Amino acid sequence: MRNPFAIEEDPQNPVPREAFGWRIYAVAFGATWASAMYGYDSAFIGGTLALPSFKTAFGLNAAASASLSSNIVSTFQGGAFFGVIIGTFFSERFGRRWTIGWLRHRLHDWCYPPDDWKARVTLCWSCPHRSRCRRLLRSSAHLYLRIALVFGFWVNYGVNKDIAGTNPLQWHIPVAVQLIPSGLLVLSLPFLIESPRWLVSKGREAEALKALSWVRNLSPEHEYIQWEIKEMRDQVQHELDLTNGKTSVFQTFGELKEASIRDRILICVALHLLQNLTGINAINYYSPTIFKGIGFTGTSTSLLATGVYGLIKMMTTVIFMIFFVDRFGRRPALLIGAVGSFGCMLYLGIFSTVTNSFVVAPPKGAGANAAVAMIYLYAIFYGFSWNGIPWIFASEVLPTRVRGLGMMCTVCMQWLAQFMIVYSLPYMVKSIKQGIFLFFAACTVCALLFAYFLVPETKGVVLEDMELLFGPNTPRFAIAKRKAYEEAHLAGITGGQVYFPRDTKAEDTTDMQVEDV
Repeated sequence: MRNPFAIEEDPQNPVPREAFGWRIYAVAFGATWASAMYGYDSAFIGGTLALPSFKTAFGLNAAASASLSSNIVSTFQGGAFFGVIIGTFFSERFGRRWTIGWLRHRLHDWCYPPDDWKARVTLCWSCPHRSRCRRLLRSSAHLYLRIALVFGFWVNYGVNKDIAGTNPLQWHIPVAVQLIPSGLLVLSLPFLIESPRWLVSKGREAEALKALSWVRNLSPEHEYIQWEIKEMRDQVQHELDLTNGKTSVFQTFGELKEASIRDRILICVALHLLQNLTGINAINYYSPTIFKGIGFTGTSTSLLATGVYGLIKMMTTVIFMIFFVDRFGRRPALLIGAVGSFGCMLYLGIFSTVTNSFVVAPPKGAGANAAVAMIYLYAIFYGFSWNGIPWIFASEVLPTRVRGLGMMCTVCMQWLAQFMIVYSLPYMVKSIKQGIFLFFAACTVCALLFAYFLVPETKGVVLEDMELLFGPNTPRFAIAKRKAYEEAHLAGITGGQVYFPRDTKAEDTTDMQVEDV
């Protein structure tokens, strides 16, 4: 098993060992408290709605429960959708650090999503190029999210077990715990530096040099720092050339129409849509309702089952993301996870139909125990595949010059899909009952087919070579794309050689396409 903190030696791109000090981890883990806020909120809402004290305080009865629960939970998703858009424009105008810190306190819940994905963007530059450290930290935002998700489940279980249902503190405490990750983010702000690349793009190169030398623990005159600054400067200049010297977000929108960029964004957007249609957020937000539907009666019992479910999903995600994702790859995980998730949802649908468990409590026995086991097994299959791979895929394939807008499109779809699921689920439970499991099973089949035909393996492909997978004249389907990339890679061809730059001296090289290899 690989050591995720091991330093990789790359003769072609030597990185000083000083660059792997504590500062990159302070920056990365400080920013990821934004993801923890989102994770906790996603978990505690559904359980809090099931607490007796909350139902009493807000007059929730059986008739109003579906409508009010749907409106409460989906409001969070709707605000998040617009928060992503607002955060994108503010971060491009005022910087990442300012957006994460100041805007967080002005827009409250609306800023959880931009905090979350801006934290992910921060991780991309905090660690040196092409190092395993970068891949680890890129996953850390998602790991923080999942760990906070588990806390949200267990906080609800604890207050339901130890605080009387007549005491308002029973639901006040889960709501107040939101302040913990928010407060830790504020305390981490002194360790967060502004994105050096953003500073370079704004002509503030001296500040970029100071920030980069601090996080790398190297002097500003060090050759590695000078090389990184030059890379950023050249990249910014290349982007200016592409946009005729204009740097506004609106100007960058035009690049999204380029076939190579468009295809990548569409795949990322589709992955996040299908990620939600597999049913994960139905269980996250309404887990007590789901467990009640398969025979778990009593608030405490269903919350306990929910806590175990969250713990299993979190452990699976953490172990796979840290130790195995770079060994087994992204594509096999998506395919295996989809097959396993489909089998679990199919069994739950059949069991609920046969026993009519959404209407009457099913008899305790092997079938009911197997249904519970299927939800936990679903957490395992989903945890190592569709839980984190779509986020990793998006962070790997989107070019730097359009990454902000690309991630905005991707995360907007994430929240829009969550809104659709969490708003409609209470009504689905009320009308089609056990049909919800069959619906999610059918959607998982669509996710499997999409991943098989259109999602290529990106393991081992650096950002500069993504053009060999998605550039003009590359094959349309996933297996052929990877084969073409490997043939080009073996021939010593890079994405930059094939597609950039287009000048007189490089004319012969840039005319070469992947299909010519």
